[in-house]
Amino acid sequence: MSPVARTRLILDFIARGRSHRYGPHPSQRGDFYVPAGPGGHPVIVLIHGGSWQKRYGKIFTRALAGDLLRRGYAVWNIEYRRVGAGGGWPQTFADVATAIDHLAELEDPRLDLNRVTLIGHSAGGHLVLWAASRANLPAGAPGALDGPPRVCPRLAVSLAGVADLTGAYRRWRGGIVRELMGGSPEEVPDRYAAGDPIRLLPLQIPALLVHGIKDPTVSIELSRGYAEAARAAGSEVELVEIDGEVGHRTHLDPRSAAWAAVVERLGDPTAPVPAAARAAAGQAL
Repeated sequence: MSPVARTRLILDFIARGRSHRYGPHPSQRGDFYVPAGPGGHPVIVLIHGGSWQKRYGKIFTRALAGDLLRRGYAVWNIEYRRVGAGGGWPQTFADVATAIDHLAELEDPRLDLNRVTLIGHSAGGHLVLWAASRANLPAGAPGALDGPPRVCPRLAVSLAGVADLTGAYRRWRGGIVRELMGGSPEEVPDRYAAGDPIRLLPLQIPALLVHGIKDPTVSIELSRGYAEAARAAGSEVELVEIDGEVGHRTHLDPRSAAWAAVVERLGDPTAPVPAAARAAAGQAL
């Protein structure tokens, strides 16, 4: 690593966000980063992974938050209740939905809520694809909409995500998925119907899946299966397969090819949004 790249990585990691709560539980909080300037900044909601477990937190996506901030994005790097810390079904799902909706409550003129993108890694990728599917949730499910959406994301990005929860349960013989959901797909079918992204298709917004072909932790087959099912359902989805020895956590390195693929597709954060595109977004508030 060159000295310049090393310095940039360190600066991205130590960039400080402003801690903000969206609920009373210690995990119902996030770090809010806003670039300098008058505003109109597009917003990235970052959702960390870590098998939905309490020992992993938003520190894992801090370097990505710093990189996005430097590029001109506002960032909401969220924490949520996890397995072992008051999370699981339905708390984890409810927290993610509430954290995203909380953007509307901020009433911050520096934020452009017509340009909100959801980005999640691993378990966070699962939660991103789930959150992007909230319009399809049955009434009474955690995160279900009871009216017009308060925040309308324009893009969902899954980095080595668990895009198929049922498929992951089969591959891992239950494991942490069983802990998250409180049972198997056969034991609690209603939970999987409302918590598994592949069962909530079609998506109403585009999705970008980035996955290492040789990922040893979360098989790329989960993303491939989701992409195939999403296209069959009429959704707009792109799957970027990263070749070579790409580790599962490589996606969290802003110097990686995996992250470069994301940044390339996010576009210019300073570019104005055409009026037609704003109308299509449904006016986020």
